[in-house]
Amino acid sequence: MEEMNILEQVETLLSERRFSMLRSLVLDMEPADIGALMEDMDKEEQRLLFFRLLPKELAAEAFVEVDGDVQEDLIRAFSGSEISAVMDELYVDDAVDMIEEMPANVVRRILKYTDPAMRQTINDILKYPSDSAGSLMTTEYVDLKEHMTVAQAFDHIRKIGVDKETIYTCYVMGKDRKLLGIVTVKDLLLSDKEAVLTDIMDTNVLFVDTLEDKEVVVQQFAKYDLLALPVVDKEHRLVGIITFDDAMDVMQEENTEDIEKMAAILPTDKPYMRTGVLETWRKRIPWLLFLMVSATFTGMIISGFEQKLAASVVLTAFIPMLMDTGGNSGSQASVTIIRGLSLGEIEWSDTFAVIWKEIRVAVLCGAVLAAVNFGKMMLVDNLLLHNAAVTPMVAAVVCVTLVVTVFFAKIVGCTLPILAKQVGLDPAVMASPFITTIVDALSLLVYFNIAGILLHL
Repeated sequence: MEEMNILEQVETLLSERRFSMLRSLVLDMEPADIGALMEDMDKEEQRLLFFRLLPKELAAEAFVEVDGDVQEDLIRAFSGSEISAVMDELYVDDAVDMIEEMPANVVRRILKYTDPAMRQTINDILKYPSDSAGSLMTTEYVDLKEHMTVAQAFDHIRKIGVDKETIYTCYVMGKDRKLLGIVTVKDLLLSDKEAVLTDIMDTNVLFVDTLEDKEVVVQQFAKYDLLALPVVDKEHRLVGIITFDDAMDVMQEENTEDIEKMAAILPTDKPYMRTGVLETWRKRIPWLLFLMVSATFTGMIISGFEQKLAASVVLTAFIPMLMDTGGNSGSQASVTIIRGLSLGEIEWSDTFAVIWKEIRVAVLCGAVLAAVNFGKMMLVDNLLLHNAAVTPMVAAVVCVTLVVTVFFAKIVGCTLPILAKQVGLDPAVMASPFITTIVDALSLLVYFNIAGILLHL
């Protein structure tokens, strides 16, 4: 509500052309909040005017925060000098992120008005695979020479620090720009001015290769509580750093992608409200078609046991419960394992330990479910509802099937994601919909075979 009030105030001030009051209103706002205001503006003319009224540095920071579609609209409306001004204020990694989402004609226009040195840096970063550490890094870091004293290091930081993304962690390099260690501003402040960096730097440096996967980078940040992570090439030369905010963006993207895959949706990089109906349909229909066709096997199993069902029609009433319980049991295991794999908590070597744990969990879950279900069938179905067809033997068939189904569901749910990762697939693909389809077929096969044995059908 407060945001809507601010939006109304901004739009009113724009329409009344009270620009000085407008600048005072937004001057102390956070760039992310200003970006949200621009996204909520319905008129492109108002959005462009509002952006032009912002101070240059604040405008660039807010520009980074807005959605890619809004960025594209602004770029198309900008003059060449405005593009140049925005690009001069952007950090390299933010500029790369923006350019990666733009159409080719817009990219050409951006690069045309970009400083040659920054254009070369952008092109170099764009050469790295989109899922690599190199594509995430920025080249705007503080580099120090190994022979510098603390006093010389501070002079160097004051000279170049204003244009760097972070100055708290500084990187000490030797010959050929090879990374030797790191020093923090705290280290420098607490050291003697004449101390040499090689004497105070930390040589136990965590780093990643330029081609390292982005998910590994995120795991490093989460595991070691890092603010920044250096990126080196094959010769151990420092080429850039990845900052915490970029790692957080990747974490959010990966989590969103996993959630979409687990819900049988092809991943998209657009917010829900900014995704068109046709695009949403395209993302959802492939998996729906696949799951629909795969469910044909379930129908074939039921058709193959029609005679047994005809001999004991009451068995039909418990098919949905068995299939749902099996699917839910498999989903519980798969989601837990997928999460563990994404966090690096579970490896291929843990497969047998995982299976053994899930077997024990399955036995406990199956026993409780079977006991409760047996009591329910005898008390509710037989006594209260007077369904004479629900005999103790029928209840035994259902309950034994329940135990076996939960057992198989847990095993399938925990092993498929691990196997998927081992062969190079995304474990999230092996989530609820896919596993449910497999477990449904297994539960029916188990059900009808146990019924045939115990009820002599």
